[in-house]
Amino acid sequence: MDAIDLCYLPATELRRLYAERALSPVEVTRAVLERIERLNPTLNAFITVTADLAMDQALSAERDYAAGRADRPLLGVPVSIKDLSVTRGIRTTRGSLIWKDWVPDFDAPFVERLYAAGCVMLGKTNTPELGWKGDSGNRVIGPTHNPWQHGRTAGGSSGGAGAAVAAGMGPLAQGSDGAGSIRIPSAFCGIFGFKPSFGLVPSYPPSAVESLSHVGPMTRTVRDAALMLDVMAGFDPRDRLSLDPTTPSFVAACDGGVAGLRVAWSRDLGYAVVDPEVGDIAARAAAAFADLGCEVEEVTPGWEDPFQILDAIWSTAMAGVFRDNFEQVRDQLDPGLVRVIEDGRQISGVDLAAAMQRRSQFADQVRQFMERYDLLLTPTMPLAAFRAGDDHPGEIAGQPVTRLSWTPFTYPFNLTGQPAATVPAGFTDAGLPVGLQIVGRLRDDATVLRAAAAIEEARPWADRRPPVD
Repeated sequence: MDAIDLCYLPATELRRLYAERALSPVEVTRAVLERIERLNPTLNAFITVTADLAMDQALSAERDYAAGRADRPLLGVPVSIKDLSVTRGIRTTRGSLIWKDWVPDFDAPFVERLYAAGCVMLGKTNTPELGWKGDSGNRVIGPTHNPWQHGRTAGGSSGGAGAAVAAGMGPLAQGSDGAGSIRIPSAFCGIFGFKPSFGLVPSYPPSAVESLSHVGPMTRTVRDAALMLDVMAGFDPRDRLSLDPTTPSFVAACDGGVAGLRVAWSRDLGYAVVDPEVGDIAARAAAAFADLGCEVEEVTPGWEDPFQILDAIWSTAMAGVFRDNFEQVRDQLDPGLVRVIEDGRQISGVDLAAAMQRRSQFADQVRQFMERYDLLLTPTMPLAAFRAGDDHPGEIAGQPVTRLSWTPFTYPFNLTGQPAATVPAGFTDAGLPVGLQIVGRLRDDATVLRAAAAIEEARPWADRRPPVD
């Protein structure tokens, strides 16, 4: 097995080979770090690489295996953390010139859990400033490029994580998702991404968009994501909104198949503009659920586009971050974020309260719809990856879009808090990945993972590698 093959081994396979003493955590970590050193100058996936820490942790893991202390679930497995998430002693820029030199003195709760599980910390992955957009460009290091085609975006806001996993720069990556920020880059980069139910993974310090943001795994395989989620999930008192899982093991939840499930498929949710090629690719992937024994029905759910609700919450949240110092720091901020903040400052408290009420009504509409179905399938994104560094694609199928309105399939389920995954569905004629979104009922994360695992077995994707070697 050569060094590149080592970099593409899933975490579940690494654990098995480590336990058998057929593979060394030091060997794997060295191979991954060398790959990051070679590819990162082109892809721009990592803001900070913690090579010395990673090698120290890999050596410690190797000693534990040698001594028969191999019970920790991620012992010796390389992991990356999104640079919005706080890491003790490791620079955490938040993609911002304002925080570009910040080194926190504490870890986020899920980071503590990953360390306790024995992971090897590779470093911090790229993100736009405060995660404000669906591309990972920022004024600290610039945009992340898509491993499948340089010059195209890896997506955002967890774009560095998406590119890293797709390009073999670590099997496990953490992302966060306030309007699609796990699912957008996962779909654009051709990997698996999972936004768990709201609160399943504790978030501290809270996101600027606290009530919208979910923390979750980004991986090449479904069971790798489940393994990571088993470690990260569960209540933490620092996040008053966090919750314990409803299943004892997400890895075990991946088993069992999906025969008999009632599945709704919607190409456009009744309001989205979708590139025809992308829609066709997603439709073919959705049809495979019928072959797996599901009852698949094409539907129009009947709810209106909730973008205006999302936009009011999002823009006022960003304005709130800089309420007291906006004029002092505006020249350091991303110009696109400045426009969002300026709009947010014009929204009254009454208007925001009305948006929150409409959010509750929308969530109840979706709840009633999901009473008839176990799962809802949609395209993850309405188009393939656009130009790296752009705030948004500008148009889809000739129709203009702005801000986050171009992500019509992802943000509805941040408003509702439901679990939603994206699985690779195929490639466009230009060679760019397309994703299929799988949405479950609130807190039914297990069924979403089981469905994703079933489609992965029927239509495997992990062996496909982008042309970056």
